[in-house]
Amino acid sequence: MPIHALTMLAAGIGVPVLAALNARLGAHIGSPAAAAFILFCVALTAATVVMFATDPRPIVRAVDAPKHLFLGGFFVAFYVLSVTYVAPQFGVGRAIFFVLVGQLISAAVIDHFGLFGARAVPVSLSRVGGLVLMGAGVWLAQRG
Repeated sequence: MPIHALTMLAAGIGVPVLAALNARLGAHIGSPAAAAFILFCVALTAATVVMFATDPRPIVRAVDAPKHLFLGGFFVAFYVLSVTYVAPQFGVGRAIFFVLVGQLISAAVIDHFGLFGARAVPVSLSRVGGLVLMGAGVWLAQRG
């Protein structure tokens, strides 16, 4: 479990870094959409290298996967495009605050109902309290 926690901590650290870098790239080249395109090209290259370095065979099974499972790509595109457009005017910290609040709400709903095959974890009063405290902590951290 510690490796999973550390991996997700690193991923969490990377989200604001990604937002700041891509927002700056979008401003530098004058096109947030082009910056997002470049980001996805780099991400595709990295994922391809990792896939071939580990085990490329599962890619064949993707053809038979239920088509709604591919919607994650739209969500990541929406995230990257929106943060690349919004962060320069709104601020990276403020943009990520709302991303985190949305993640807390979405994660609680997904867990509660066991959506998309996730392990069902009912929302209890203590869990709601924890989510509120986390949201409040993120809000306090972003106050000027």
